[in-house]
Amino acid sequence: MNHPPHAPLDELDKAILNQIQSFFPIAVRPYQVVGDKLGLSEDKVLERVQRMVQDGVIRRIGANFNSRRLGYTSTLCAALVPEDRIEQFIRVVNRYAGVTHNYLRRHRFNVWFTLIAESTERIEEILREIREESGIAEIYSLPAKRIFKIQVDFAF
Repeated sequence: MNHPPHAPLDELDKAILNQIQSFFPIAVRPYQVVGDKLGLSEDKVLERVQRMVQDGVIRRIGANFNSRRLGYTSTLCAALVPEDRIEQFIRVVNRYAGVTHNYLRRHRFNVWFTLIAESTERIEEILREIREESGIAEIYSLPAKRIFKIQVDFAF
């Protein structure tokens, strides 16, 4: 999705982002909690967050779960998709709730996506369905051998 260029972030935007990126309040009124910490009204925090979403500064607000601890399995997938079929292929891939994200790469295997499901068997079933519906045969599942997780916080 293309977003118009956004105005530079001011100090209040940066303070809000610093508060919500890793410690989003679990509360009935989370934006009020953030506002109380920053000396802002709930409405002002919500207004700024909504603007940053519209401008594409904030792409998503939601929880991150450890899928393995919840009994799920995941894999990174690489697909070789002809240029003129990329949009159609991505539409097929994005129909699956277990696809967390996808992206283009400058490589022979040009569409990559992550897929989470309740089992390896279900992942293989989904990939079969994607191959059949999209007509793209070369999709490879590349499950992780070792997991490296780091906490990434952006200092604004």
